[in-house]
Amino acid sequence: MSGYRILFFFLLQGLIFISPAANAGTDILVGTYLGNAQRHFYGNHAPDTLNLIWKTYIGHGETTISRRAGTRTWYGSGWTGQPLIVNENDRIFLLHGALDHHLRKIEAATGEVIWKYRFDDVIKGTGSLWQNPAPDTQNCEIVIIQGSRLGAGRFIDMEPVPSLRGICFQSGRELWRLNVHRTRSYSRDADGSPLVLGGKAFMGLENGTFVVFDPDPAKAVSLEGMIQPVVYHTHPLYTSGDVHSHGGNLVTESSPCLLGDHIYVTAGSGHVYGYNIQKDTLDWEFFTGSDMDGSPVVARQRWILVPVERQYVTGQGGLFMLDPRCRDTSAVVWYYPTGNRPFHTWQGGIVGSACVNDMTRWEKHPRMAAFIGIDGYLVIVQYDAPDLMRDPVWGPNKKHKYRCPREIDRIYIGPSISTPVWIGDKLIAAGYGGLYLFRVDANLEVHLLSRVPGVFESTPVVWAGRLYIGSRDGYLYCYGDIRYETDGK
Repeated sequence: MSGYRILFFFLLQGLIFISPAANAGTDILVGTYLGNAQRHFYGNHAPDTLNLIWKTYIGHGETTISRRAGTRTWYGSGWTGQPLIVNENDRIFLLHGALDHHLRKIEAATGEVIWKYRFDDVIKGTGSLWQNPAPDTQNCEIVIIQGSRLGAGRFIDMEPVPSLRGICFQSGRELWRLNVHRTRSYSRDADGSPLVLGGKAFMGLENGTFVVFDPDPAKAVSLEGMIQPVVYHTHPLYTSGDVHSHGGNLVTESSPCLLGDHIYVTAGSGHVYGYNIQKDTLDWEFFTGSDMDGSPVVARQRWILVPVERQYVTGQGGLFMLDPRCRDTSAVVWYYPTGNRPFHTWQGGIVGSACVNDMTRWEKHPRMAAFIGIDGYLVIVQYDAPDLMRDPVWGPNKKHKYRCPREIDRIYIGPSISTPVWIGDKLIAAGYGGLYLFRVDANLEVHLLSRVPGVFESTPVVWAGRLYIGSRDGYLYCYGDIRYETDGK
C-alpha cells in the first residue's frame, strides 16, 4: 500500500465518519453516501479482478407512482443504493436498503442477513450513521438514518408521511420517524443521505426543504402521533419563480457536502445552495436552472463538483467545478458538457455524482475526477488543469462560455446514473451496460481489468479487496479477488 498514503491522509482530513465508537469494538468504516462529509471516500483497497464471491437475494417491491399511473414493481437495488460498512467486534457488516422495502444488516464475509427492517415503500437512497456518544440501555450506540419513498398505496396529500426513520444498527429496532411535510413539491420522499456533524444532521428532503435535526433517540418527542426527532431549522430550497418554471419538480434528492464552515447542497429547483453552519442561513447560491439529482463533491478542499442534468435548460448538461469563495459566473472554474442523448426519461447530462482521487491518490497520478453521463461515456479529467487548447464551451443555459478541464480519457460503457469510485490506481464504474474495473497507469493510460455484465443503478463500495453493489436483477453482489466456489469449499 506504499504510495497510497491512505491512513495518513485519513488522519489529515479528519474524516467525520471514521472515528472510534463509545464501545471500542465498533467502528464506522463507511458511514454515509460516498463515504465522508466531503463525499469523496469510497473504501480502502480495490480488488484486481471481479470474481463472484457471493450474492444475496434482495427481492422486489411495489411502489405507487401516482393515482393516474398506478403502481410499479421494482427489483433489487436502485439509485443511489450504496452499502454502508461497520466493523463490529472484528466482523464486517453491510447496511443496505433495497427496493423490496427492507433495510438489511448483512455479514460482509458471507452475505448472510442478520436482520431486516421493513419500510412503507421502496428504499432508493443510502443512509447515514450517527455515533451516539452516550447510549443508554434504551437507546442505540449507532443510529441508521435512512429514507424511503412516501409509502406504497399512499399519495402526497395523505398524512402523515414518515419517509425518514432512525433504526438501531445492533438490533434493527425502530427508534423514531420523521414526517416529511407537504410543500409545493410533488414529492415527500427521502432519497438523500444526511450529513451528520456532532449531534446534528443536515439533509435535503424531496419536499424541497433543507432540514437540521437531532438524530438522538433520547431527545425524540411525541408529535403527530409518532416519535419524531427534534427539528431545529427548516429552509426552503426553491423560490416562487422556481415553482413557475419547474412546477412541482422541486425535489432535493442529493446528499449535502461540507467545505469549510458551509454545507453545500444541489436542489432540483436549479440552485446550488451554501448553508452557513454558524449563522443558520443559506447565504451562497449558484443557479444552473436545471434539475440536479447528483450530490456535490469536494475537490482539494477548495472546490465543489456539481453534476447537471439536461432538463429545463436549452444547452447541454454536464459537470461544473465551482469555487464557492466567488459568486455568480465568477464561481465557475470550468464546465464539461456531456452529450444530449435521451435514455429512459432523461435527456442527457449527469444524474449521478462525480468521484475524485483525492483520498487515496496514487503518487504517480495528478488530481483527477471521473463521471458518467446519460450519453454513456465515462469521462476522466485532470480537474485542476484547464485545457488551454480547447475553445470555451457554452454553459447549460447558453448564456456564458467557460473553460474545460484537461481530458484524460473518454470511454463508452453505456448509459448510467451510478457514481464511479476511485481507489488508488483503480477506477470502478457501473451502469446499465455492466460493472467495469479499470486501472489507470503512470502514463495515464486506462486499462480494462475486468467486466461483469448486468444492470446496475447503484453505486459500489469497496473494502479490503471486496466490492459490494446492488443490481436491478434482485441481488446484492460481492465481487473480489477470491473466486467463488460453487461447492462451498
